[in-house]
Amino acid sequence: MYMTRSSARAGGRWLRAALLGGAVLLAAFLATSCGGGGEVPDDQSGEQSVSSVWTCSMHPSVRQNGPGDCPLCGMDLIPVEDEGHDEAAGERVLSVSEAGRGLMEIETTPVMRMDVGVDVGLVGKVTYDEGRVYRVSAWVPGRIDRLHVDYIGYEVGAGEPMVELYGPELLSAQQELMQSAAAHRSAVAAVKPHLVESTLDVLEAVRERLRLWGLSDGQIAGMESQEVAEPRVTIESPASGTVVEKGVTEGAYVSTGQMLFTVADLSVVWAEMSAYESDLPWLSSGQSVEFETAAFPGRTFTGVVSFVEPIVDPSTRTVTVRAEIPNGDGALKPDMFVRATVRSSHAGHGAGAPLVIPATAPLLTGERAVVYVEIDGGDAPAFEGREVVLGPRAGDFYIVVSGVHEGENVVSEGAFKIDSALQIRAKPSMMSPDADPEAAPPAEQTGHRH
Repeated sequence: MYMTRSSARAGGRWLRAALLGGAVLLAAFLATSCGGGGEVPDDQSGEQSVSSVWTCSMHPSVRQNGPGDCPLCGMDLIPVEDEGHDEAAGERVLSVSEAGRGLMEIETTPVMRMDVGVDVGLVGKVTYDEGRVYRVSAWVPGRIDRLHVDYIGYEVGAGEPMVELYGPELLSAQQELMQSAAAHRSAVAAVKPHLVESTLDVLEAVRERLRLWGLSDGQIAGMESQEVAEPRVTIESPASGTVVEKGVTEGAYVSTGQMLFTVADLSVVWAEMSAYESDLPWLSSGQSVEFETAAFPGRTFTGVVSFVEPIVDPSTRTVTVRAEIPNGDGALKPDMFVRATVRSSHAGHGAGAPLVIPATAPLLTGERAVVYVEIDGGDAPAFEGREVVLGPRAGDFYIVVSGVHEGENVVSEGAFKIDSALQIRAKPSMMSPDADPEAAPPAEQTGHRH
């Protein structure tokens, strides 16, 4: 029992000593964690000196004065680099070190005036020159007694007979012509001036009626010299060309105005092509056009743009562009498919060379275009964001209407990285032109972790 009581007393002393030591250690720990006179570790003091502003990598609009969790997603906040020099420079300005510029791979290109051009691709088909298409119609009713041209594709010359038409009205007019001509000759032979004048008036009236029915002066003169009226009249081709349409057969009866043939002169044809709305600034009458067809691979045809339709097709959002193409050898056939190229330069933006920037420089949102211009930042490179008004694109360049000046350097590579850095700092950027860190909701300004 004695040895047992001594052991118990010794154990009690050791327990009291252990509890006292633990209390001391706990007090020291609490004093250190609560900042009660304890020194801040070197790594923490260095971190605090880097930045007093913390943000979320996923939600850059969150801005806090110390570390903590993001109130939106719960991620750990990260420190933001010192922005004092940026704030002094302006809201849409980013300053970086030379080393940072190299890491961001930023490249600049001067804004310059330069003649730029673009090759506009068009597709379409060959068609007739409407000014060289002729309709052969029946000007009086009658019967087709003979067809001199009996198939489509027939090559006819001007004045060549096409059909022989029998018509009662033509027969009566021919008989009247013959009688009037005989009366006029008799008056001339009798040397009766008053009869000569009156018979000539009647003769001219009959001749004009036959001309209006489509007879030529040669045909009319031949009828006047005949003694017996010919019951048939020959209808001749009005021009040289190819018969592209045939509307009658031999023995058929036709009425006044009925179409007999269509003759097209294919020595010059049209190429009617479709152009998108975005290509219209580069197209105008008088431009040279080159195109190829599947029927003649490797052969290039040339022509001139003669017409740009003033109305946009609402279903295809395209405009018809017409070009006149010489076709002396007849190689081009109507309805052939063609692929054309129109080479144009600076879209008619005045007589001088336009202001251009590289096509990689602007950041396009659909509503605006933003470029970053290098400005004087003192010891460090600085880049200012600007909204610009762009003209049409010309290959690797954009024509600039306003927003930059000749000689300024625009960022041609790395603009998106600059814009991303501004977004992280909650500054105005491509997608957020009116960003304002002070306008963030109160919930995003709090949420410190203790």
